[in-house]
Amino acid sequence: MDLTFSAADEAFRAEVRDFLEKNLSADLRAYAAKMTSVYADKPIALRWQEILRKKGWAAPSWPVEYGGCDWSVAQHYIWQTELARAGAPPLSPMGIGMCGPALIGHGSPEQKAYYLPRILSGEDFWCQGYSEPHAGSDLAALTMQAIDDGDSFICSGQKIWTTHAHEANMMFCLVRTRNTGKRQEGITFLLIDMTAPGVRVDPILMLTGEHIQNSVFFDEVRVPKANVVGQIDRGWDVAKYLLEFERGGSAYGPRLRGRIEQIRRTALAEGLLDAGFAQKLAAAEAQILSLEAAELRQMAELSRGGTPGLKASMMKVLGTELSQRLTELSIELAGDYVAPYQPNHTSPGGPTPNFPRGNAEPVGPEWAITAAPKYFNDRAGSIYAGSNEIQRNILAKGTIG
Repeated sequence: MDLTFSAADEAFRAEVRDFLEKNLSADLRAYAAKMTSVYADKPIALRWQEILRKKGWAAPSWPVEYGGCDWSVAQHYIWQTELARAGAPPLSPMGIGMCGPALIGHGSPEQKAYYLPRILSGEDFWCQGYSEPHAGSDLAALTMQAIDDGDSFICSGQKIWTTHAHEANMMFCLVRTRNTGKRQEGITFLLIDMTAPGVRVDPILMLTGEHIQNSVFFDEVRVPKANVVGQIDRGWDVAKYLLEFERGGSAYGPRLRGRIEQIRRTALAEGLLDAGFAQKLAAAEAQILSLEAAELRQMAELSRGGTPGLKASMMKVLGTELSQRLTELSIELAGDYVAPYQPNHTSPGGPTPNFPRGNAEPVGPEWAITAAPKYFNDRAGSIYAGSNEIQRNILAKGTIG
């Protein structure tokens, strides 16, 4: 693998750095530095997305004709690296990272023409309706019904762990349209208006104190058949395609590398970088660099028109477990300062109703405040987008039968 960057690549890096220096404001950087969730809150995410949209860089991995960038693999890698280096907040992945690719791959021309510009502009803010109380990792067990009613489906049921459902105006959703045959063959991929009559959103407060997830209830919600993506009863194909991008369509490596470098700098500045801790950092860094090399190979395949495929499962397992490992190292570094639990002094990705913001100053150094909330939030990393146990099953089945 040739990891040498050309003069043109280095010129692009300079352009990216100049753009970030001029457009990534101090308050956006400060917000991102205190993030404890994989999600930024909606106002921050949309504000940063609008800055990127004006530049034409909001969805660089999309095809050019839909608003993406005609970048090389090296440029995509440089972009991810420089975002991490500059400390930029993430965009909400539901629209640009998940629904957008699903529509590009399986949507009708009319759906692409209508929804893709609205995803880029932020006019539509999306959530994902997959998991149900009895159908999480075993997603094919879902039972939310969609009854045929002429030009529409009448949808009833429940979705759970729905991120940002209380702020979204649209949901991409899996529903049961047939109860015969293989379970996967009776599922349909629907786009549902969250403001439609019969939709109710109830909050779920997490261990981290945040309101990010929700339960969503559907009571005879009418959804036009024009909102079916792909074919009726064949939504499992669309869902699998989308999950590849959710699990492995972007790079974990640059942000993981940025985080471990920050941990090392903090440990050095605080006089805590002893031989034992340095060895733990080195072991984690070696794994991150290995993951990054694998991601570069995957990006090369994507640039030739491929999809993440089985590698998505590998990236998801390694990326989320390495992220959890970094939260453990942060906890170790913070020591006794993890005892005061203060998510209200962080950027948690949503409101913290049980931890109201007040006039009290945070306890301990600023770098330690995020350690415990981030640790607790990241426990979900090996569960969402399909648990890592499921990912290992997928890898085993796909590689050794």
